[in-house]
Amino acid sequence: EPDVPFPPARPTPDNLAAICHHGRGRPRYPPSFFPKSGSSHFRRRGHAMNRLESWFGVCCSGQIAQESNQMLCCAQQAWRQALSQFCVEEYSTMTLPYECCENTGDARWTCFDSELPNPDYRSTPGYDAPEIPEEPGFTFDPSAC
Repeated sequence: EPDVPFPPARPTPDNLAAICHHGRGRPRYPPSFFPKSGSSHFRRRGHAMNRLESWFGVCCSGQIAQESNQMLCCAQQAWRQALSQFCVEEYSTMTLPYECCENTGDARWTCFDSELPNPDYRSTPGYDAPEIPEEPGFTFDPSAC
């Protein structure tokens, strides 16, 4: 059974530096990580984590990275969008959806931000993430901060 630490923690002022500075040290989940058959729920989790790491890259670089309050807001938007997309994918299958996807509004985000395997976004010692294609679909909205 593939190990995909899930769900990711909500970005906060306490873990933002690790999100931005240790991204290459956190696992990515290319298709070759998973068995040839089965494990579709782990594949969806892995894809959500890859998507989130890609979108964190948007928040941690360029113009957005010039202002820490914008960076945090961007990371929080990326987190919500990545998990929302994960839930859409969960409901597109014939299996039971991930439990947090059954909630709506703040209850969904509170659920996703509990029982976290890596709340501090620690890197894995000696790990260097492979290049994963940038995920489309995220645009930071500074007016929502």
